[in-house]
Amino acid sequence: MDPVIVVGAGPVGLSMALALAGQGVPCVVLDEGPGKDEPRPARTVALHADTAAMVHRLGCTTLRDEGTYFAAWRTMRRGRDAQRITFEDGPAPAHLPQHALTRGLRDAATAHPLVQLVTESKLDVLEQDGHGVTAHTRGAETTWWRGSYLVGCDGARSTVRKLLGIRFPGRTAVERHAVAALRTELPWPGEALLHRNPPEEVTARPLPDGVYRLDWLLPARGDLVTPDALVTRIRDTLAVWCGGTTPPYDLLDTGVHTLHHRLARRWRDGRAFLAGDAAHLLGALGTQGVEEGLRDAENLAWKLALAWHHGASEELLDSYEAERRRAVAARLRAADQAMPALRAGGGLRTYLPGASRSAESLLTDGHLGRGPLGAEPVYAPPVAVREVPTATEPGGPVANIPVTAPDGATVPLRDQLGRGRVLVVLVAPGTGVWDRRHWLGAGLMPRLAAAVSALPVRAELLVADGYPGAAAHTVLLVRPDGHLAATFAGVRPAELYEAADAVRHGAPSASPTPMAAPTPAPVID
Repeated sequence: MDPVIVVGAGPVGLSMALALAGQGVPCVVLDEGPGKDEPRPARTVALHADTAAMVHRLGCTTLRDEGTYFAAWRTMRRGRDAQRITFEDGPAPAHLPQHALTRGLRDAATAHPLVQLVTESKLDVLEQDGHGVTAHTRGAETTWWRGSYLVGCDGARSTVRKLLGIRFPGRTAVERHAVAALRTELPWPGEALLHRNPPEEVTARPLPDGVYRLDWLLPARGDLVTPDALVTRIRDTLAVWCGGTTPPYDLLDTGVHTLHHRLARRWRDGRAFLAGDAAHLLGALGTQGVEEGLRDAENLAWKLALAWHHGASEELLDSYEAERRRAVAARLRAADQAMPALRAGGGLRTYLPGASRSAESLLTDGHLGRGPLGAEPVYAPPVAVREVPTATEPGGPVANIPVTAPDGATVPLRDQLGRGRVLVVLVAPGTGVWDRRHWLGAGLMPRLAAAVSALPVRAELLVADGYPGAAAHTVLLVRPDGHLAATFAGVRPAELYEAADAVRHGAPSASPTPMAAPTPAPVID
């Protein structure tokens, strides 16, 4: 079968290719550029628990080598401390330069035998039929490419989106931020900071080697940010934080970050899909765009891998757009409703019903991957089976608990994701201290193992000593991307089979992928 064509070699495109390759699907990555990124310390990415775990699974080492985890999050209002959050009960956000993330992913892709990177190749023609996709590129590789599917990860000016004729409506220049990366010493080493004096707002996020990224919210219709004006902002901000005296600093990089909110009308056209900035533009908190693109890749990769290996229902492929577009739309809607009041220092109740916390708390939650502005997405499961309650609602991301595999290895649950298999987790208190020879053939395990082997999709059986909010002998069915599909009280083979079949949205379609209409093949200059 033909490989999957991925257009674009930024973090999202490379992650898409690596996620597919990790499930045995060969990929061709068409990169319009030369395969190198200019170092920009002021252009960074913040990753939370799910996306950081994904990057680790893909074999990218730069998060460990060139990223940093927040020691704490500090909130100030009008020059006074308002809140300080530590991460004793959960993982801290990770922060690293975007060019470092891209380089690490590219290194992993270059080393993977199922990924072919093609640089200086610009897509200009895209054609589809019921069995695959044909793409033409010009540049270093002026040729035709044949693929089983195609994923456009080629950014905000996506050629794939234009060739498919998909509209990209939204709002332009929602906000502007002046951005600077500098090396200095702050009173709170390694801590991130949100400082608000409405309507003014500035954030500081730590990077390795004493470097910080600082973001200043700019007036919606202000003058250009001159170098002198930016230096004045830096000196004044540092003086406020450091007792009235500006500490020495080394200015490494600057820029102006303009936020746009856009959402593609469709994310799927036959065998072609959109992901990342090609499908959506968001980021009211400055560093969210890439992370949402990584979630696109996580969601789509296992569905395309299933389709590539075994065939898949049209409903499963359609569910990528349904789930991810709904999740991003909700994030955009929350930002559009809340940000005007937040920036003006006004009340939130009018904009977010039920919101009773301060503006600083809501913004902080967004920066830390929580609440309406930042939480991991919850997908509506096709069949909501919840025989027993847990702390995770169906469709939500599972907790990263330690689990034991049949080979006896104990690993974090999220390390088992990304392999194209559903996970069946039995909550069995006490198994963590037993030799697996004792529990593998005891209690519910033989019946559960037989039920798992009979499922209509590839599955792996795991055992956990406990799960938040779950009683003993609870069985959890987890999608390949880490979202909870169903929970059961004990072994229920028929119900487990039905839920696993619902995860794949039924048996594969008997006919090729239908085409809504012939896809035009114009040339893009």
